[in-house]
Amino acid sequence: MKDTLRHAGKRKQLANVLVGKGIKDESVLSAIEKIPRHLFMDSGFEDHAYQDKAFPIAADQTISQPYTVAFQSELLQIKNGDKVLEIGTGSGYQTAVLCELGAKVYSIERQKELFKKTKLFLSKLGYRPKYLSFGDGYKGLKEHAPYDSIIVTAGAPYVPKPLLSQLKINGRLVIPVGEDVQIMTLFVRKSETQFEKREFGEFRFVPLLENKN
Repeated sequence: MKDTLRHAGKRKQLANVLVGKGIKDESVLSAIEKIPRHLFMDSGFEDHAYQDKAFPIAADQTISQPYTVAFQSELLQIKNGDKVLEIGTGSGYQTAVLCELGAKVYSIERQKELFKKTKLFLSKLGYRPKYLSFGDGYKGLKEHAPYDSIIVTAGAPYVPKPLLSQLKINGRLVIPVGEDVQIMTLFVRKSETQFEKREFGEFRFVPLLENKN
């Protein structure tokens, strides 16, 4: 599959849809307009790529709805050079958005086949995260901590303590919390022991599975 002017036009339309849904961050919208989302999906589903919908990919996972990707990315408030930990590499689409935003991305995926496939694919597209890891997202990546931001791209039944502990002071954790339906939750680390918590409504994610490796 190629990336054409027609695809670029569809991305522009998608960005306009996201503006209509309340996304304001220009750098996030610019990333959505730039990244060829259709290349992250099987060629037979190309027509679905620029609709604002989640879509199934390998290993019973999904490529998140563009609105969800944009919403989480906006909450992170990424500055150029920020160190960001992503829990759930998945298709690599959110990873690419983080790279476009200028983040130094560390990402963990627990599905082996998806990890291998996405690692190759991202470098083909020219996206080079600092570190891609196959492992348990509940544990985070302590060896590279602390992080300016942490984003979790699967539904967590509870907030893993290691993730909170791996945040810098004033760092932001964006995580969907809940079993069947998740509440998008933002934690800002105010001190060694204090976190400010805010909630942003209901979303649906595939579950964040634990100790699978």
